Amino acid sequence: MIAKKQHPLVESFVDRLEAGGHRVTGARWAVARAVARQRGHFAADALAQELPGVGRATVFRNIKLMVEMGFVCRVLLGDGRLRYQISHRGHHHHLICSDCGRSEDLLGCDLDSILQDRAADHDFAMEGHWLEVYGRCRACRPQEAAA
Repeated sequence: MIAKKQHPLVESFVDRLEAGGHRVTGARWAVARAVARQRGHFAADALAQELPGVGRATVFRNIKLMVEMGFVCRVLLGDGRLRYQISHRGHHHHLICSDCGRSEDLLGCDLDSILQDRAADHDFAMEGHWLEVYGRCRACRPQEAAA
């Protein structure tokens, strides 16, 4: 067994894996440690390149598992690129600047109950949702002419 004294994200991920009956492999440790080192947005492909001893599919599967467990969240940038970031705040959404790509966490989610109701109206069992709000940040908006 690999020593558990790690980044808190790694320790929590491994604890959840064990509690859920998932195998804790060396590859999972490596992916979790690589994710914990990331600052800001990261691409799954770039992470896979950092881990030459771990298969690309394994990296993608483990990132997907980390998303499902709430350790990582997906961010779809305005140009269509999918990125990930560590999720310190649980379920949240993002405000993304279409010009510079900066993203801000949009905390709180009043949509869940509304979406659950709408899904039920269509006899649909909702499992989750993902929302990105695109616009232009203050720095990228042209200064409005004084009235």
